[in-house]
Amino acid sequence: MTRRIDISYRTIIFIAVFLLSLWILFLIRDIILLVFVAFIVMSALYPIVNKLNSWQIPKTLSVLLTFFTVMGILVAVITLGFTPLISETSNLTTRLADALSALLQVSLLDQSIIRQEMSKISGQLLNITFDVLRDLIALVSILVITIYMLLDREKIENYATSFFGVRQEKVQKILRLVEEKLGAWLRGQVVLSLLIGAMTYAGLLILGVEFALPLAILAGLLEVVPVIGPIIAAIPAVLLALTVSPFQAGLVTGLYVAIQQLEGHVVVPQVMRRAVGLNPLLVILAISVGGRLLGIGGALLAVPIAVVIQLVLQETLKVEE
Repeated sequence: MTRRIDISYRTIIFIAVFLLSLWILFLIRDIILLVFVAFIVMSALYPIVNKLNSWQIPKTLSVLLTFFTVMGILVAVITLGFTPLISETSNLTTRLADALSALLQVSLLDQSIIRQEMSKISGQLLNITFDVLRDLIALVSILVITIYMLLDREKIENYATSFFGVRQEKVQKILRLVEEKLGAWLRGQVVLSLLIGAMTYAGLLILGVEFALPLAILAGLLEVVPVIGPIIAAIPAVLLALTVSPFQAGLVTGLYVAIQQLEGHVVVPQVMRRAVGLNPLLVILAISVGGRLLGIGGALLAVPIAVVIQLVLQETLKVEE
């Protein structure tokens, strides 16, 4: 006996609207990521704004003071280190090119192929320039959205939770927990980057490695990329040390390994104790999925996105209980 399955027009409309919504979200994924990054920055800065506001400083003035103070610190750091950084980075690039050339002479690789690839890269300078301009526009957009979020945080929160009816208070609690954890994550990442950069700089100076400043800055920046970031940061330092002697290369390798061991067992537990912890396997899977779906940006944001998903699921299960 055959069974007849009736599908109402409402079900068809719901499926069509759902699929259309997914398609639209995919098209505007870059904008969603910009807003998410701005939300993370807002979450990190809001405690400062709230503290200033508690001192009877007007909200707008508190936001502007916080924002321009942070920007001023960043500009001061960049300005003080700009000239030596550019000089050392230029020299470092030349030395690394020489080192690669020396290694290739020993290998069986055809150097003409390398020259052809380098000429292709030179021909793509225009595309690289456009990419830099696009990133600058994205950065400005993030800063503007962050300011508006700081100014209208309460209104945005009330508007976002007004769609959930009787569960509005619970959703508001989840949103504030997400904001707290993301803010703690970003502040912790900044502290970790500074500590790793400082330890790398001091260690390279002690070992007498050239170009310690750009190598240390690279180590600090790549600290935000879990698992693979420190490995990538160590490669140019080890390669540069290898041009001096295998012994120095071994010392540099030991330095980076020691710093990462210290980070994993001492620094991270102290700095990130307020952030939501994730299982290392989940971190690796999140980075892999984020990188596959959204490229480098997805890999960088994989951990905070995983933190949000974990927190929302935990709080949702509590609601169901």
